Amino acid sequence: MDDRLRIYGGAVAVLAVLSFPAWRALGSTASGTRPELPLPDSAACVEDAAYMTAHHMDLLADWREAVVRGAETTHTSPEGITRAMSLTGTCLGCHDDHEAFCTQCHDYAGVAPRCWDCHVGGEGGG
Repeated sequence: MDDRLRIYGGAVAVLAVLSFPAWRALGSTASGTRPELPLPDSAACVEDAAYMTAHHMDLLADWREAVVRGAETTHTSPEGITRAMSLTGTCLGCHDDHEAFCTQCHDYAGVAPRCWDCHVGGEGGG
């Protein structure tokens, strides 16, 4: 009798773990339609729009590491364009409407970036 309870309990636990992504998606507050973002002139961006859409978080994390740990201050794109490695000085120069650009997309993706813990311009942070 004890073995049967353990087997059933284990099966329920495995099913709960395997079905968690589906339950999480059902409970998500993200809308199904991708937000329309106000995009500035893409020629001024540090990388092309497709790359930035998919990898901006990686780029910003790399920049943070390079600036803080390596004292690097410039980013050179594959096209040879050089920009300062700065969220507030470079990125927010064009993407200056935090609510219309950053918040709308991050809410859609269901992520809470920690950029504004340190950078002025977002929702809190100094």
